[in-house]
Amino acid sequence: MESGEENGEDNGRRCCLAREAELEMRWIQGFTNRNVGFVNNKTICYPCGNYILFVDIETKKTTVLKCKNGHVGAFAVNGNSQVVAFSDQKLNPVIYIYTFPGLVKQSEIQGEAQLDYSLLAFSYMGPYLATYSSVPEFALSIWDWQENILLCSKSQPGVKVTSMSFNPMNWHQLCLSNENSLTVWNIERNDQEHHLMSKPVRLPAEDGSPMCEQDVFFSHPGIQDLYYGPVLPISAIAGLARDEAETFRPKDDIQPSVHPTVHCWTATSDLYMGCEEGHFLAINAETLKASLLYYKPAQDATEQRRTKFRSFPRLCDDSLKKEEDKRRTQKPVLLAMAYHKDGLYAAGSDGIVHFYQIKGTHYQMDDSFDVSEPITSLVFSPDYNTLLVETDKGSVYVYQPSQNEEVIKLLDACNDHFLSADFLTPGNKYCVSVAISGEVHVWLLEDGTFISKLCLNTQATAMVCCPSSYSVAVGTKVGHVYFIDVTKAETPRVVHRVLLSDLPVHHLQYDQSGQYLITGAAEGHIFILDARPSKLFQVLGYLVLSSEVLGLSAIYDVESELVEVMALLCPPDIKRARLEIFCLPTAITIDNDECIDERGMLKNSVIQKHQYDLDYPLSSAVRQKDDTVYGYCNHAPFICKYHLAKKKTWKDVSVTLSEKKIPSNQFAPGFLHLSPNSQLLASVAKDGVLFIHDAITLETVAQEHCHSYQGQGIGSLSFSLDGQFILVNGVDDGTLVCLKWNRTGGDEMKEATDYWRRILAVLNNSIYNENNVLKSMAEWNIATESLLESSLEKESQEVLQKKPSVEVTDEDSYHNLNIFSTDEMTWLNQKVQKAIKEEIKKFADKRKELKKGIKKLRKTVRKEIEMENLAKCYLRDIIKKECWDSMSIKGHAIKCFHAAYKVTNYPMKERSKEELEALERVLQLKKIESADLKIRKEIVEIQAQAIPSKEEGEKVEEEAVTDESTSNSLIGSLSAQFGGDTSILYHQMDLHTREEKINQIILLQDIIYKVKTAFNKEFDTVARQKEQEIARVKERNLRIQEIVEQLELQEEVWEPALTDDEIPERALTVEDSEIKVEKYLTPQQRAKAEMMAKIEMERRLAALNSARQRALYDMMGGVLEIKKEDILKIEIPPPPFVSKPDTLWNEEEKKVFKEYEKKVKELNEEREKYRKTLETELKKLQTSIQETTQTFDDTVSKLFERKVKSEMVIYQEELKINNLLYSLLLDEELSTREAGLNHVLDKKRKEKLSTAGAVQIARAQVDAYRETYDNLAAEDKILERGFKKEFSDISAHHIDHLFKLYKRRPRAQKIKMHLDTANPYGDRPGSARAYKEALAHLMKAIDEMDDPENMPEGLDLPVWERFCLARRTKVESEQLVKRKALTLAEMQAFLQKRMDDDEKIRMDIEKILNELNTLREEKMRFQLDLTIQFLLKQGQVELESAAELIPDYTDAILLHKSVIEELNCTIWAQGEKKIASMVESKDFSKGIFQLEWEHKKMKMLMEDLNQRARDIQNLHVSRDRQLFLRILNYDSRITHQVSVMEQTLGVMDKLHKKKVKNRQKVFKDLEKRISLKEQANYKLSQELQEMLVSVSERRHIFEAADTQLVSEKAAKEHYQDIVQRRQLVDLAKEQAQEISVLQAEVERLRMRTFPALFEMEY
Repeated sequence: MESGEENGEDNGRRCCLAREAELEMRWIQGFTNRNVGFVNNKTICYPCGNYILFVDIETKKTTVLKCKNGHVGAFAVNGNSQVVAFSDQKLNPVIYIYTFPGLVKQSEIQGEAQLDYSLLAFSYMGPYLATYSSVPEFALSIWDWQENILLCSKSQPGVKVTSMSFNPMNWHQLCLSNENSLTVWNIERNDQEHHLMSKPVRLPAEDGSPMCEQDVFFSHPGIQDLYYGPVLPISAIAGLARDEAETFRPKDDIQPSVHPTVHCWTATSDLYMGCEEGHFLAINAETLKASLLYYKPAQDATEQRRTKFRSFPRLCDDSLKKEEDKRRTQKPVLLAMAYHKDGLYAAGSDGIVHFYQIKGTHYQMDDSFDVSEPITSLVFSPDYNTLLVETDKGSVYVYQPSQNEEVIKLLDACNDHFLSADFLTPGNKYCVSVAISGEVHVWLLEDGTFISKLCLNTQATAMVCCPSSYSVAVGTKVGHVYFIDVTKAETPRVVHRVLLSDLPVHHLQYDQSGQYLITGAAEGHIFILDARPSKLFQVLGYLVLSSEVLGLSAIYDVESELVEVMALLCPPDIKRARLEIFCLPTAITIDNDECIDERGMLKNSVIQKHQYDLDYPLSSAVRQKDDTVYGYCNHAPFICKYHLAKKKTWKDVSVTLSEKKIPSNQFAPGFLHLSPNSQLLASVAKDGVLFIHDAITLETVAQEHCHSYQGQGIGSLSFSLDGQFILVNGVDDGTLVCLKWNRTGGDEMKEATDYWRRILAVLNNSIYNENNVLKSMAEWNIATESLLESSLEKESQEVLQKKPSVEVTDEDSYHNLNIFSTDEMTWLNQKVQKAIKEEIKKFADKRKELKKGIKKLRKTVRKEIEMENLAKCYLRDIIKKECWDSMSIKGHAIKCFHAAYKVTNYPMKERSKEELEALERVLQLKKIESADLKIRKEIVEIQAQAIPSKEEGEKVEEEAVTDESTSNSLIGSLSAQFGGDTSILYHQMDLHTREEKINQIILLQDIIYKVKTAFNKEFDTVARQKEQEIARVKERNLRIQEIVEQLELQEEVWEPALTDDEIPERALTVEDSEIKVEKYLTPQQRAKAEMMAKIEMERRLAALNSARQRALYDMMGGVLEIKKEDILKIEIPPPPFVSKPDTLWNEEEKKVFKEYEKKVKELNEEREKYRKTLETELKKLQTSIQETTQTFDDTVSKLFERKVKSEMVIYQEELKINNLLYSLLLDEELSTREAGLNHVLDKKRKEKLSTAGAVQIARAQVDAYRETYDNLAAEDKILERGFKKEFSDISAHHIDHLFKLYKRRPRAQKIKMHLDTANPYGDRPGSARAYKEALAHLMKAIDEMDDPENMPEGLDLPVWERFCLARRTKVESEQLVKRKALTLAEMQAFLQKRMDDDEKIRMDIEKILNELNTLREEKMRFQLDLTIQFLLKQGQVELESAAELIPDYTDAILLHKSVIEELNCTIWAQGEKKIASMVESKDFSKGIFQLEWEHKKMKMLMEDLNQRARDIQNLHVSRDRQLFLRILNYDSRITHQVSVMEQTLGVMDKLHKKKVKNRQKVFKDLEKRISLKEQANYKLSQELQEMLVSVSERRHIFEAADTQLVSEKAAKEHYQDIVQRRQLVDLAKEQAQEISVLQAEVERLRMRTFPALFEMEY
């Protein structure tokens, strides 16, 4: 019962704690690299995470403003009004405006942005704020932030803006820029309405040259091409007709413009702009013209003003000259600008603040100071005495140009975001943080003052402070652990570094006693180090767990001095969390050799490892001393509580279930932390909210939104030992927050303080001793490490000489440790062994890597060769498929035997099915058109009745001949002579429509195909002829070869053969003779070849060893019979006595010798005769070969000429096709151009409607406002006129005096110009503020004038008061009239701008209409002005060609040949007539009197004929009379027409009666069907009534019986009846419709039978 009461009291106390506990923000540290500005002359502010920090530049005091909804989004500051504006980052973000220094919320703006604001900007003076939202609106909005009124807004989808600023001289202008463009926006006002108008600035090209401003959409009438048609814009040629046609440019014509980086307004409302290309530009805000500024060095460049840091030495003159030359050659990329009355301050990537003095298009540049970092922002204070400089790393410097003081660093930069933070022992004075870049910072805990910084120059991964000494351990990505001495907070130093492995260090954890440092590395490795500096941070051992370590937790038992370490794992095979707990007894520090094996791994018997499997996967876990474990679920936001039971063995793997599970309002995954006294549990996650829970009840004690989800939440958390402070840092927001408890109760504070004191009592002795050792340690650096390694090597050699039994193994492990005896093993030997093992391991690893690299390279090279061969094979197959296999007629050539002629055929592909179908369709269409034309000619043309005379017939024949001769000229080609059918072509002058041109192209392609086919047939014939000729020549060459051998002539026989061009198939096969390398034979092939050669040799030897063959060869030369051909080889052997002298011969021998001589003579004669015969035969054969081959060469020559003419014909047809294709392309371009112009015209008309509406509305508003103004002006005049009437009760003297006072006005307030100020823009209050100040000054002066002291003498006080009231009314009326006049002028200016816009749109519409009309005229002219191809012989062109080879046909006239011939005949006839008239003139001279009589007779006849002509003209000639006069046999014609009409009427009457009978029959059948259907419908209706009765009866029966089956059956039958009735009704409707249709058809046919009378033309 007592324990229950105690638990109840404890729970009650904790509930009270939950109600009373509260966390307050103590201080914040962070760095920013954006939006630093002055909020007044002495204070700067900048956003940092969820906070805005205000820093006094003199006292360095910091004030914090928190954004309640998380991360600060867009930010802006106005130093003149001392306000800041910022937006939060949530859905439908809100903009907050606070005043400084009170930090009072002035306004809260809820805009239309859905996701975020990207930019905010205040106007220089006046209550105006510009906002720019991000996706999806991209809207620019102007606000009156004092009244919280949206003045105007405009969206530009997809346009991102990086910089935005108001014109300080005119708040109606803004400048927005991004990486590619710069736009000036004007705010136009119409009374209470505001409108945004954009004007983009045309930037120059990247090289600084101005862009070409040619309009690419509209055509240029000055450029014309009479032959190729109208010159169209590129967009029409590209086929674009929509919005892209207006802005389309070819890729080659697009010039990339400069990329703006920064802009700045000047006092003359112009702009200065810097860009990435290093150019410096000046922009006129009115004309929006950008001009390049050029650098002009000053004469006294060596004496230029220069300010440096105190540590920077002055540069000598040579250095100045070098820098000056460098500056001339290299342009800095400007990233920041600030305008001053003396000039322009600008800085950029070079880190130097330059001072520019600009005159015209040139500037002089001076270097002010150098910060050695790229500068991103320059901001002047409101009084322009202080310049704020911000770098891209976040450093902030302050510089005063007027006093020329040295630059002061206000904020130091951190190279990266904070990684972790912790309290330095004892936890109530200093704290330490580390950044990802390896920078370690020391802070004063009381107010967050920056103490010192140490840079490790490596990427850090973890950091923790040691409880037993003033040391800090930092883990790195490369596996090192740095130990930092912080005994002197002002000068931290690295005293030691340990290399644990090549794996990154993820976790560092000290136990509460500060004895051990537990290090968690990648791949489940945990290293145990001695945390005491006195032990030189010795590595005690390591162990490897089953998977990656997610977290470490250590518990120290004071009584047993035992440390238990818990590691959180999440093996992927079980997908649950696993806890592995092991102990660290004191034995591992006392007798370390007995606790580790030969590899340095801790023995399981020493650490007593236990394993627990939990029911959920966890991302973090912490443990209390009572074996209670808290875990944060990984997949769901839950905090689980577990109680670990004791296990006998570490292999027991039963699943531990959670005792308690509470939901968390955070985004998983998160992590947990326990307070030092284990009373509080902190949970943090990616949402950035810190929750403090009671460790027993898990109730939320406190929460603080110190970071945000946009900054990836909270990165680390740390409790101080006394429980007073909490350090929290964000992941990506660069903010470190220190929180402090603010409680009203004191029990919890006392409990935490008591625990802190107990811990300090335990640790005080070790802290003192270890700090002394820490102070005495030398500072670590690379040099000391190398000296240490050299000393270690020397001692290791001595040890190895003493102990030669030491073995060095090369294993795939981390830090193998060879164990010596305990009396010889020291930490130095450990370091030696470690270094040796590392070197051996590195050498083995490099060797393995080298072997792997060689194998990989071999595989890569082999694969590349295989892929290259495969690509070549693929390319070969593609070429063969496209150029050889796909050809139905393969390409080859024919060469002459003796001449150099070479004729090739036409390689042709088989026409596809689509081409053949298209050709068939066109041919069928052409036949239909020809038939239609023939029929129309027969109907329309008038057939001549009379038979033409003989002369006319001859003339017709001549015309026919002429037409045949000239048909080729009109057709434009000679394809009809080479196998093409030109009769099916359209006439060239009839090709007007697109379809006709396409059909003509198909027909021309067919003609080309036929021409090629015809030539290929002739080519094949000649090719076969050549093969026959070669066969004949080879037969004759056999005989010629025999004769040459018999005559023993040294002549080569000419052997003709087909070349590779004539047989191209050879290129696809590889002969053995083409292979130059030796063929590779396998051992089996080589053995087989040797065996075959051996058999062949044996066969030849056997043939030579035959006795019969040897005898035959010796006696008769190897033949049994001597042939005639062998006569030349016969030789008569001389007698044997020839060797003796002839004086010694006897008679018999002499006789024999004479016979021998006689035989020899006869043989020689016979031999000579046979030789002549062979020579004659040889010449005959050679002559025959020469003649036949020459004849073939002549044939090839003719074929070559045929090929040339065929090529000519093909080129003629292809020229036609190209002309037609060009006309089709131009027609399509013209249509595209017309569609594009119509689209733009529609857009302009819509814009015209909007502008006209805007003009109408503005004009109505101006008229209404003018009427109001006129009324006010009239009332003001009435007030002045009625003054004397109002004061008519006083004397005239007083009235005159009062009227003068009535007209008197106080002097206007003069704006004080501060000439000594550095502000280049001056004090320019806004229009509303200036008006209020002027009105207040006027009213104050009127009050002074209303003083009774100014009352005239003798005037009563009531009259004076009445006068003062009237004067005040008059002054107020005048001010109101002036205000209205200004507003009216502003409205009239707005109306004029709208009218100008409307006029501009109207001019654009007129321009487009003119363009459309011109285009339509060009299109019509192009469609009518056809390109026709003619063939003209030489001599038919009668044009003068001077020096040009081709005559000018621009003004040529094409005449028919018959016209010229008729003209020549006329000239010949006129000549003959002239000669005849000259002969006849002699005869005429004799008959003058006769001619005179005839002349009189002719006059009389002429008068008679004239009279008759007049009578004929006056006579009315009807159509019948005309026919009667024109036709010879008129009666017979009338009779014939009547008979034909009667026959026609009879036939039509018969047809009509027949069709009427048929329709009547059909009508009767339909009536019968209708009656039958009506009867059937009647029967069905009766059946339906009966069925309805039966249905009702059955329903009653069903309701009474309540049977489901019967009801279902009845329902089904009822449904079938309904369906049947529906079908019948539908059928009846259809039949009724058919009847109506048939009736209409009958009526139509009946009407057709009526006779139609009309006049026929003959």
